[in-house]
Amino acid sequence: MYLVGVPALLLLGLGTIMVWSASSVYAATQFGNAYTFIQRQLVFVALGIVVIAIVYRVPLDLTRRLGWLMFVVSGALMCVPFVMGKRIKGNLNWIDFGPMMRLQPSEIVKVVLILWGATIFTAKRRTLADPRHLLFPFVPFALLMVGLTLMQHDLGTAMIMGLILVLMLWNVGGSWKLLAGFGAVIAAGAGALVWLNQNRLTRIFAFLDPTSDLSGANYQPSQAQFGLAIGGWWGVGLGQSRMKWGFLAEAHTDYVLAIIGEEMGLIGTLSVLALFVILTYGGFRIALHSTSFYARVVAAGITGWMAIQALINISVVLRLLPVLGVPLPLVSYGGSSLVMNVAAVGVLLRCAREEPAAAAFLANRERSKQPRARLSAIMGVAECRRS
Repeated sequence: MYLVGVPALLLLGLGTIMVWSASSVYAATQFGNAYTFIQRQLVFVALGIVVIAIVYRVPLDLTRRLGWLMFVVSGALMCVPFVMGKRIKGNLNWIDFGPMMRLQPSEIVKVVLILWGATIFTAKRRTLADPRHLLFPFVPFALLMVGLTLMQHDLGTAMIMGLILVLMLWNVGGSWKLLAGFGAVIAAGAGALVWLNQNRLTRIFAFLDPTSDLSGANYQPSQAQFGLAIGGWWGVGLGQSRMKWGFLAEAHTDYVLAIIGEEMGLIGTLSVLALFVILTYGGFRIALHSTSFYARVVAAGITGWMAIQALINISVVLRLLPVLGVPLPLVSYGGSSLVMNVAAVGVLLRCAREEPAAAAFLANRERSKQPRARLSAIMGVAECRRS
């Protein structure tokens, strides 16, 4: 439990500080208030803490029974942007409730795919060796969510969903041939969507030739590399970034790691990587030690998703992948994404209670409280009699 809770808390705290630093200049120039984004981030963090406190207390059996309901509700939310959505940077994947209230349903779907998928696989766990039971109804309905995301022009999130689909099949014993087939389909589909979109194609060509179009498609990746290089070993100091002064457009969102590297140096960057490694290890340890099939699938799914998304974001910042527009879990600025990341950690901590050692520890703690409670009651009665 501590291997998940502690690194998640440290990442959340570090992310809040770095969002404050990275967004201050942009917020001051665009909104006249340097604290605009950090104020919003603190609201999201507070909401996330409330959510994690609630989720942690919800029994996993209830979460399992609500799997289909969560899927239906999230699917309905995915349709709302087509009616009253807000288009941001070409993506129609936001429900706009006002200047401070936006909801991104696709972020909810990422978590729901794991919880709902685990519900299906738990109900069919004795027949999962049959490909028909393994694939249906999980794959067609999951692909429906991927399709809705693609219709909203959010290829990065759709790719994450596709990887979650493959990950969930792997978690329940899908064959390598099957997984390779799905991987090939996802890669082919992504390639076709890139080829048919000039903006995405430009990003790919810019990635293949880092020295081209330095004032266009390669501008932001190059600035991120400059920021990491300027940071050196120990960084230029917290709040002293030069890249955030208009050089790095997504400094507080997708490229927050570049600001961490600039202000806190290689040591700070490696610390972030180490925290994600510890979190991933702790999550998979929970999955391996859980006695409940549902808890194992959920823990492995959440851990794999967060590890994959973190790896993609880090790879983009380090220029090992083309720009995909994927935030760094628990660290990047965001509303829906941050709250759902924290909620997923809450579910993971709840799964940790299914470990035999954790269950025994909690049971012993409850038993140890009972004698103390009885002793306190006896002492209270004795005091009343003396008086």
